[in-house]
Amino acid sequence: MGSMPSEPEAFAEQVAQLIRRMQPGTSIEMTSPHEILVNGRRLDLENLIRMVAHEPERGTDIVEHFLDQLFSGETMEACDLPFEIARHRIMPRIQPMSIFQHLSKDLVAHVPFVNDTVIVFVNDLPHMTVSLTTEQVNQWGVDVDELEAVARDNLDGYAPELEFQVIESKEGGRAVIVAEQDGYDAARLLMGDLHRKLVAHLGPDFLVATPARDMFVAMSNGPDAFVDRLRKRVTEDYGRLPYPITPDLFVVTMDGVAGTMTSGEHADKYPDADAA
Repeated sequence: MGSMPSEPEAFAEQVAQLIRRMQPGTSIEMTSPHEILVNGRRLDLENLIRMVAHEPERGTDIVEHFLDQLFSGETMEACDLPFEIARHRIMPRIQPMSIFQHLSKDLVAHVPFVNDTVIVFVNDLPHMTVSLTTEQVNQWGVDVDELEAVARDNLDGYAPELEFQVIESKEGGRAVIVAEQDGYDAARLLMGDLHRKLVAHLGPDFLVATPARDMFVAMSNGPDAFVDRLRKRVTEDYGRLPYPITPDLFVVTMDGVAGTMTSGEHADKYPDADAA
């Protein structure tokens, strides 16, 4: 029994060392503080980090058990399932374009999104998530548009009874918070019925903040003092929370989601917003 490093890069390196000890000869490449390439597959460490954070004194035991699961025949077979079976496990996540400072775009299955972000895809296994590579998608014979449609459908059905916390602000605005803490809170921006679910609370056009993977805050597009206060908080959260995505707000309308890409103005002043 022992602890794991709390710093992400040291954590990832310790995981890599444990893999080398448990599976000699395994090909390992460190790609980012939160991901490792294991025999060519991208291993997402986010779930593992979250599990260790709950019981840090058992960190090493938790990681070793996690890796036992990873290298079990059942899990490896799950990664090699045909698309028609694996499709039910595929989920989307929003990540910043900056991930490609450490990874080749050609290796990562993704589609462009707004606010300088991309949508990536993971295989959601019982004890971990494994990021999908371009190679895996090509082996399935599907394109990223189909992959995105499948992932969005799965997201819509992942937690159909989502609980929204509605908050009335002192300035007169409203905010709606989603906090499932299941690794897909920010990704709820991609839900097909997001506008329908929130329009009664926030009005026909509203804003959404996803400063980090486990944060989703929708807000009414006014009053200005309310939006300014929440925008400042979003910028702070982006700078302090793990798995940051963007400090910029998204505009949600009946027609879809648009980006803002300018932190100093309100959403109703964005003539150049990108639609998605």
